[in-house]
Amino acid sequence: MALIDMFLARAVKRGTLTLHRPKAAARTFGTPGPNFPDVTIRFADRGVALAIARNPALGAGECYMNGRLIVEQGDIRDLVELLKRNDAWEKGKKNLKPGLAARTFNAVKYRADRINMERRSKRNVAHHYDLSGRLYDLFLDRDKQYSCAYFTDPGNSLEQAQEDKKAHIAAKLALKPGMRVLDIGCGWGGMALYLHKHFDVDVLGVTLSEEQLKVARERAAEAGVADRVKFELIDYRRVTGSFDRIISVGMFEHVGPPQYRTFFRKCRELLSDDGVMLLHTIGRMGKPGITDDWTAKYIFPGGYNPALSEIVTAYEGSKLFPTDIEVLRVHYAYTLDHWYDRTVAAKDAIVALYDERFFRMWTFYLAGAAAAFRSGGLCNYQVQLTKGRHSVPLTRDYMFEGERALRGG
Repeated sequence: MALIDMFLARAVKRGTLTLHRPKAAARTFGTPGPNFPDVTIRFADRGVALAIARNPALGAGECYMNGRLIVEQGDIRDLVELLKRNDAWEKGKKNLKPGLAARTFNAVKYRADRINMERRSKRNVAHHYDLSGRLYDLFLDRDKQYSCAYFTDPGNSLEQAQEDKKAHIAAKLALKPGMRVLDIGCGWGGMALYLHKHFDVDVLGVTLSEEQLKVARERAAEAGVADRVKFELIDYRRVTGSFDRIISVGMFEHVGPPQYRTFFRKCRELLSDDGVMLLHTIGRMGKPGITDDWTAKYIFPGGYNPALSEIVTAYEGSKLFPTDIEVLRVHYAYTLDHWYDRTVAAKDAIVALYDERFFRMWTFYLAGAAAAFRSGGLCNYQVQLTKGRHSVPLTRDYMFEGERALRGG
């Protein structure tokens, strides 16, 4: 039996995967099951199986991008969901450790890829966030929130869920008029503008993306608030001053573990004595690990999703008080489903911007990410930290009350 056959026989138990390949009879793996897709794929050449066997994540992704792995029944989301759902994180085997050689290689790779000094950080950010603004217009919500939405109802629209995300986060900041807020990794400025609009605060947003900076500044100017909502192209390590509140949404994934302590020390330095910060980041529910090769190469070079233990270890020596930690489990899967559907609907426009290969790369990225949140080991963490033990109320009621008020009831 070919190596790829043995792999698929183990990987697909429920749902079916039919494989066609050159000079070989078609084979079907698995058995039909409710809520599991039935997928048919074709290998365009005999080298596809070898590429996948050598490095499954990198090989499968590159073969799909290059049109060598073709999905004939279903789509790439169905294929990824089929494989991931058959290997759900919570049902995986426990205490499996890689061999010594693998552990050594992973440890070296882990450290080398995630140093993220300032020059490298800007280059890594530009790789992803300085793509055409038109691309992001095609699949994001109107406010261009490129991070996990908050679904009070799974059936809510993407626009509603992103508005609810901003309300959910803002309520945790216990903001008051006139406060000074720092937004680390401000994206296209939506969160900063939201906080100013609803709380009459002054906001400084910082980013390493020149494209995002341009759009954010334009939005502040159009709203007539450029004097109070400002944006700068600067590394967080270079920010100076004092801030009553610090927020960081979807940026910590690019910091890199060797810089985690630097990040929290800098935040503490910038916080006023009664300051509060809120960190929103993708995280892994298990132990520390490494970013898969395909994602690191094509999507987020230098990116890494931290385990909660890594976040805690990084801030616990900084004299910051952990005042609230929330785990968002499948909210990002719902978010990514919307992004994927919008991307597929905009295929012609995206191909015109780039090409077919880019479109396949982007759909593979979104499909894989959604599956990782739905069935894999990824989640989102929201970690609230304060500089003083009395900086926020004693109970969490203020969060619920503030969120209800922002959502209109």
